[in-house]
Amino acid sequence: MSVDHSPVLRKGSQPVFLNVRAGMTVIVGNDNSDDWWMADVLHVDGGARDPGVPTLFQVADVDDGTIRWVCADLVTHIVPSC
Repeated sequence: MSVDHSPVLRKGSQPVFLNVRAGMTVIVGNDNSDDWWMADVLHVDGGARDPGVPTLFQVADVDDGTIRWVCADLVTHIVPSC
C-alpha cells in the first residue's frame, strides 16, 4: 500500500509559489537559514505531471542581475507591486 508523505497544509492554505507569475518580484530563501535574496520572475516552468503547477522559476537577482533557475518551493514571499 502506498503512503502519502507530502507536507500537510492547513485547510484553505496553499503554498506561496502557486500564486507566482512572470513579472512578479519574489523573495527566495530557505527555511533552514536566514539567507535570502530578492528576484524578478522571468519565466514560470510547469511540472511534468501537471504543467499548470509551477516547479521552477527563471529569475533575475535584483542586486546583480544574475539569471538563474530556482525551485518553486524556495520562494517564500511575493513582494507587493507599487
